[in-house]
Amino acid sequence: MTRYVSSCFFTLFVLFLWRVEDIADACKCSPQHPQQAFCDADIVIRAKVVGKKALSNEIKYDVQQIKMFKCPNQVIHAIYTASSPAACGVTLEINKEYLFTGKLETGRMHVTLCGYNPPWEDVSAAQKNSLTHRYQSGCDCKIILSPVRSAPQMHACGWTGGLTMAKTLPVSRVMGLVLGSSS
Repeated sequence: MTRYVSSCFFTLFVLFLWRVEDIADACKCSPQHPQQAFCDADIVIRAKVVGKKALSNEIKYDVQQIKMFKCPNQVIHAIYTASSPAACGVTLEINKEYLFTGKLETGRMHVTLCGYNPPWEDVSAAQKNSLTHRYQSGCDCKIILSPVRSAPQMHACGWTGGLTMAKTLPVSRVMGLVLGSSS
């Protein structure tokens, strides 16, 4: 009987560890290029967080909108996010300015950890300039992280550089550079 009980405890222990890993890894997403985040977002704003209120399953951050970069004609007074990082909820500091890229759902702006929501002070000068001058014009091009690992797509561009530098090229040109041709 002891062997049976040990076996049951071991099985329960393994199942518990497996479930803990699922919970710990609940929010998974790849890094997103700032231009792609801009293009994928319904709303892009610069705002200062001025308040926080915990709701039943989400957090409401009251914000003071400073600048609208992309949105239907609407002033944003609050941003909503999931209540925990495991559910991709964003944790923000009061009295700090951020660049928010989010989705508009039932008239409310929602942000997640998978979006691009850096503190405004961390946004480079080139990115700030691109918010008003370049990102919108590049939205017909989907920026991909690794053009070599996937088949070329129409309107896809290679991401050559880190988060602070973006150079978009047509896939045919990127593939030519990777393969060594000079097209």
